[in-house]
Amino acid sequence: MVIPFIVNSVLLGVGLAMDAFSVSLANGLNAPKMSRSTNLIIPLTFAVFQFLMPVVGWFCVKSIAEVFASFRKAIPWIALLLLLLIGGKMLLEGIHGGDAIHTETDLKPGTLLIQGVATSIDALSVGFTIAEYPIAKALAASLIIGVVTFIICLCGLNIGQRFGNLLAGNASILGGVILIGIGIEIFITDIIGK
Repeated sequence: MVIPFIVNSVLLGVGLAMDAFSVSLANGLNAPKMSRSTNLIIPLTFAVFQFLMPVVGWFCVKSIAEVFASFRKAIPWIALLLLLLIGGKMLLEGIHGGDAIHTETDLKPGTLLIQGVATSIDALSVGFTIAEYPIAKALAASLIIGVVTFIICLCGLNIGQRFGNLLAGNASILGGVILIGIGIEIFITDIIGK
């Protein structure tokens, strides 16, 4: 019983982390010269949100399911709007900024917060799939999702940094296009899935 639970949680984590991986990749492309602490803060931000959102979703199912059901319709719109804003800003900076290499100062806490929410908001619905779990099991599943997200995002960030050094100023343009694409993909996937 434990092994299937762990495998299912890991697979769920991998699926949920793909958007965060892509954003981490874009962050690495945009700021290839960031410090070690920022290299940990970025994947940790995504991991915390990927951990919290299923827990919040679980709580909503257990207590305020009707309210959450009406909010669920807004999730793809919120993710699309947030990622279009961040991606558009990055794209414009790349177009107007020339060949400047960005640093972690370009990844302000507010930007990371918005990225964390935008890439993990769909994980709220995971609360529905784990609603039958007792709280300890729901927390364990969410923790596994968070750890998987951290590892995947750390890899994405490192890959992005390597290519960001090669691409120089054009990396912001590529990163912005990636974020806009992720927002559109989240939106279309959720709308078609209904």
